[in-house]
Amino acid sequence: MRITIESIHFSADKKLKNLINNKLEKLEKYFDRIEEADVTLKLESSSQVKDKSVEITMKVPGNIIYSCSTQKKFEQATDEAISSLRRQVIKYKERRRSR
Repeated sequence: MRITIESIHFSADKKLKNLINNKLEKLEKYFDRIEEADVTLKLESSSQVKDKSVEITMKVPGNIIYSCSTQKKFEQATDEAISSLRRQVIKYKERRRSR
């Protein structure tokens, strides 16, 4: 799987990028044909408490799986987005198998 991480309006540190890479690579144990994952990290400029956003778009054969989360910390937003992706990947694999 090819992973691309893009940070908008700031530069993400290596520790955060490694965390995201490790968590995304774990999704391959649920479905090993994930082609690529594009991650966008954003700092939201609203006055709300939740101001860090993580958007993940994954390409699998014949489909695109998307998840987005906004939290106080990037780590929390990443966990939430990847948890959503895990559920979607499992559903996608089950639908694909039942064809």
